[in-house]
Amino acid sequence: MISKKRAFVYVVILVASAAVVWQYSDMPAPDEPTASVLHRGLLTDPESMDPQKARSTQAGEVLRDIGEGLLRYSATGELAPGVAESWTVSDDLLTYTFTIRDNARWSNGDAVTAEHFVVSLRRLVDPATAAFYSFMITDVKNASAILDGELPPAELGVEAVDDRTLVITLEQPTPYLLSLLTAPSMFPVHPPSLEQHGDAFARAGNLLSNGAYKLDSWEPGSVLALSRNEYYWNNAGTAIDEVRHHVVTQEMTQLNRYRAGELHITDSVPPDSFAMLREERPDELHVAPYLGVYYYGFNLTKPPFKDNPGLRKALSMAIDRDKLVEKVTGRGEAAAYSWVPPGVDNYEPRQLNYAGQTQAEREAQARRLLAEAGYGPDNPLQFELRYNTSDTQERIAVAIQAMWLEALGVEVTLVNEEFQVLLANIAAGEVTQVFFSSWIGDYNDAHTFLSLMESGNSSNMPRYSSDEYDSLMKQAAGQVDPKYRRGYLEEAERVMLTDHPVIPIYFYVSKHLVSLLVVGWEDNVLDYHYSQHLSLAPADAAP
Repeated sequence: MISKKRAFVYVVILVASAAVVWQYSDMPAPDEPTASVLHRGLLTDPESMDPQKARSTQAGEVLRDIGEGLLRYSATGELAPGVAESWTVSDDLLTYTFTIRDNARWSNGDAVTAEHFVVSLRRLVDPATAAFYSFMITDVKNASAILDGELPPAELGVEAVDDRTLVITLEQPTPYLLSLLTAPSMFPVHPPSLEQHGDAFARAGNLLSNGAYKLDSWEPGSVLALSRNEYYWNNAGTAIDEVRHHVVTQEMTQLNRYRAGELHITDSVPPDSFAMLREERPDELHVAPYLGVYYYGFNLTKPPFKDNPGLRKALSMAIDRDKLVEKVTGRGEAAAYSWVPPGVDNYEPRQLNYAGQTQAEREAQARRLLAEAGYGPDNPLQFELRYNTSDTQERIAVAIQAMWLEALGVEVTLVNEEFQVLLANIAAGEVTQVFFSSWIGDYNDAHTFLSLMESGNSSNMPRYSSDEYDSLMKQAAGQVDPKYRRGYLEEAERVMLTDHPVIPIYFYVSKHLVSLLVVGWEDNVLDYHYSQHLSLAPADAAP
């Protein structure tokens, strides 16, 4: 623990009988260790530190530092025990029993109990919470009925047998359940804090955490300051004392701050600087496969895209994805002709039926589809494309705007919005016509991507609805045999891609600059890098 004591140095210099007193305060005492502080970049402000309401990748980065679920991930992306030290699974794969660590603690010293998880999981599916990720546990007994308002949250299939024993009962086998339980939306909340502060429980000063760090302050648009949670069960294994998550929305600004030594880790890398950085800083540039898809979504509730799959397909075909990833993003991304990324365990993604055509062939077919939809030179299609503030987002939007105009004569107005405003407009569905979004896999299974497009899913931002798709997903969920489950999931993807509710554009790679002072960084397909897994070498240790 860092002492609050400071040594005060007084130097008295007598000059011509005049006394000048210098006071140099806030200097560490000679025997006082200096706190290690890790500085990380974030491209957007988290929308919330409420684990059940947070939804963005950036919120997840911070929440994984301050919170912990029943399980967590290792530095290399492998499942590892978290608050639960062990678990058992019944023979029918429907009942999971977790044993909570007896030394699991909140940041005020209170014990973390099984009942805290019950409260949190009930809160996740309570319609009053309006949790974005509530769909993630629909396989838990009664979850769907609760979300539909047919049963109260108290009927969810979770039970605290005693303080250290939690039982989760499923309606059907869920092979990815343990991975799900690592997600921030599954993190426990501290019930007394929730009762005392209401929705304000997640604010700095009120928020109690059960992870390696606690939230000391949050200056929106600037920095989230974290310090060591000395009650964390693995505090002895945590090397870094403090973490600063700096909100820097421009990638080039992050790069400049990294070069100046103000950041140890960047959230991304500017496209214009990528080739130079690969040449000049090869040991600091980390690029790795990543389970994430960048896409444009259509508002399917209103014209011109409602009930018009041919028009949606035309716009998809007119995007030259290969040119985009080579000339615009240029950081190792792969053109996306499927919804599920390659590399997902036990799955072969279905591809758009024009994936094998040349771009000229696609554009010719796109013009025919546009004409069939009633648009052309005498009646040009006009709409707005909305995206969030970011250098990369703007470059991509401008490039695609030009492709649509050149290939189809489509007139697109670009609308740049702050991330929170964009999310609100997509959710409202009133002004949004076409929008940027992305999806990052929460676990290594095709379900994490395909479940998004199920009817009623809170993450289904285009509001796609298909009875055939929903039926295939339901049949997949009922399969115990992995081979049959995979078959239903692959067919569901084919059906969805035929309907074109979204335009998959490219698959991500993770891209970070990591200082040579950072020890313990491991690339992994989920791109999870908990601060507790890292340490800092002395400043004079870097080559």
